[in-house]
Amino acid sequence: MTVEPPTKQTPPFALSLSKDSGGEGPSTAASRPASSRQANGQKNQLTVVIPTLGRSMLRGTLEALARGSVQPAEVIVVDQGRREQLALMAAEYTGAGMPVTWIPSHRTGRSAGLNDGLSRVHTEYTAITDDDCTPAANWVEGILCELSQRPDAILTGRVEAGGEERVLSVVTSDKPVDQRKPSLRFDRLSGGNMAIATSLARRLGPFQEATCMRTAEDAEFAYRALRAGVTIRYAPHLVVTHQGWRDPDQRSSQYREYGLSQGGFYGLYMRRGDLFIALRAAIHLLRSLKRWLLGKLQKDDEMAANGKAYVMGLLPGIIAGWRANNF
Repeated sequence: MTVEPPTKQTPPFALSLSKDSGGEGPSTAASRPASSRQANGQKNQLTVVIPTLGRSMLRGTLEALARGSVQPAEVIVVDQGRREQLALMAAEYTGAGMPVTWIPSHRTGRSAGLNDGLSRVHTEYTAITDDDCTPAANWVEGILCELSQRPDAILTGRVEAGGEERVLSVVTSDKPVDQRKPSLRFDRLSGGNMAIATSLARRLGPFQEATCMRTAEDAEFAYRALRAGVTIRYAPHLVVTHQGWRDPDQRSSQYREYGLSQGGFYGLYMRRGDLFIALRAAIHLLRSLKRWLLGKLQKDDEMAANGKAYVMGLLPGIIAGWRANNF
């Protein structure tokens, strides 16, 4: 395992693999050296970046990657919780044959975690997922195949629901789509299931770290990429399962954050005179109001809570984005 220097000084600690690192140890699948190679026998050129707050559910993500038909060349875990448990977990998987670099970070926000991870990628391609997502067995192999044919595109794929939590933000279409222009409804990029040529990621620039849009970094990145003429390819065979873990109160809080952050994204661009984003914001508000009312009529509390959160959050978010001075 590689332990990268933290973004700020953190007290060192000794790694001891005899300590508990959360759950069972790595699969024996992780010890197959050939599994990190492509069909032609060459070492693959994909690094997977995973930002985390230090949740032990990361093990499920690492285990899925270890059991895949092809393992990534490296996994970079940016841990804003700075938990020794995750360092030990990374050491286990590295020892079993899948290199995992653990980066303790004092910075906050998913964008910061992604940017810290991307800055340490040395392979040709980069994939991104989250600690509550389980990639399918062919996920890495499929990404390598797609990017080898279309290194000029951003890849995204299906997001299915797992666990007991109801997840509204799933993406289950089985129809491949190449999106070449921004949409008035939404752009096809799932932040927990995406991949990109590393050189293209660096050309497009880092994920936006403005505090007014903490959870809308993927929406802003997608919009920026499409405006730059980059295609977003939705490949339905690239599948991750989002493992639900939040209770209803936590989900309501998350919906409120989504509404505020999406509004922040809109406000940042509206301040720059982007009339397309202004129209998209208006449409988003109307769609959210419809979802709120339908949820009430159908006695669907989850749908109603989601719609209400966006209706109540978009305008304050737009104001915050308009006033932001770090964009």
